[in-house]
Amino acid sequence: MRHDTDFSSSSFWSLFRIFLVLGLTSFGGPVAHLGYFRTEFVQKRQWLSEQDYAELVALCQFLPGPASSQVGLAIGLLRGHYRGALAAWLGFTLPSAILLIVFSVSLPFLQSELTQGVLHGLKLVAVAVVAHAVWGMAKTLCNTPAKVSIMTLSAVLILLLPVVWLQPAVILLGGLLGYLYLTNETTTGTRTLPLTLSFSAANAFGVLFLVLLVGLPLFSQLYPSAALQLVDIFYRAGALVFGGGHVVMPLLQAEVVPTGLVDADTFLAGYAAAQAVPGPLFTFAAFLGATATGSITGWLGGVLALLAIFLPSFLVLAAVLPYWQTLRSSAKVSRCMAGVGASVTGILLAALYQPIWLSSILSPMDLALALIGFVALQFWHRPAWQLVLLGALAGGLLALSF
Repeated sequence: MRHDTDFSSSSFWSLFRIFLVLGLTSFGGPVAHLGYFRTEFVQKRQWLSEQDYAELVALCQFLPGPASSQVGLAIGLLRGHYRGALAAWLGFTLPSAILLIVFSVSLPFLQSELTQGVLHGLKLVAVAVVAHAVWGMAKTLCNTPAKVSIMTLSAVLILLLPVVWLQPAVILLGGLLGYLYLTNETTTGTRTLPLTLSFSAANAFGVLFLVLLVGLPLFSQLYPSAALQLVDIFYRAGALVFGGGHVVMPLLQAEVVPTGLVDADTFLAGYAAAQAVPGPLFTFAAFLGATATGSITGWLGGVLALLAIFLPSFLVLAAVLPYWQTLRSSAKVSRCMAGVGASVTGILLAALYQPIWLSSILSPMDLALALIGFVALQFWHRPAWQLVLLGALAGGLLALSF
């Protein structure tokens, strides 16, 4: 596979445009987002190998915050340093954040049959995208019986024990099995990525992450203000949640509903709206910040909440990446990461069934449309954004015809 090794060549605006398209078209939740990213950056642009990408996904699964957004941040950081990370985050996050703030004053529209049909069509596209990602990753990362066995074990564990904390445990198990049983496997696909972050910068980011985590609650008590209260609530949510967007919901509910910042009905309506838009589910924070009672509301509240909930993701990622880069160059670690790649493929395979398949394939027509989408990606080599448009159109037409 050819790789574009000139990682510093991507300008802010070129990265922003790439991630903006993803932010406008990546429906289906975090697992589907990883499928869209793989199509864009591994298959289409060849910025990463399958092994590089699987390792990056595995790393972000261990960190607090939204794994898919952190993968995007990491790719932006590799392509364009801090400016690249900012471009990637803005492009991928702004569409859903803006839509959710707008939805805060137009929630009744979400209940129309046409809208529900369009959303269902987009779910079917997500099935095709994730199936395409599993197919491609399995061919590259699970190309021996031992790796297929690790993939299968990982998928079985996730399917039979569907608890959030199990995913990092399964990845650790995959790494251990890789170390023990993949001693004769080659890992020539792994290369040194041109990360320009220094260890001193990484340490500074790690210290800042901890200082804000401990300091914001103290300052919000000592100097009460609506803005500081919002930043404290959403920073802690982004810093302490593991498992992605859906897991942050109960943490945010406990912070904003009992305190009266957002009433229960509005909270649930906003959470439903967050499922309907492309991009990361963490942008639910923008809706809550915009609708919270107090002096900081509307667009300003939405922006503050959005920045606060994503800031920990960047700080933790920047603190960890240089150390991860050093570790992965070890031959022993390479064996572990080969097992991790197979394990990540198994986790993605399990997610294809639950929640994506079970929530999307409800009839033979649904299966037929998802199958066409998979074939279009895998064999006709159509871009994902075309499938998004066609899936929305098909879902809307089906809703109007029944």
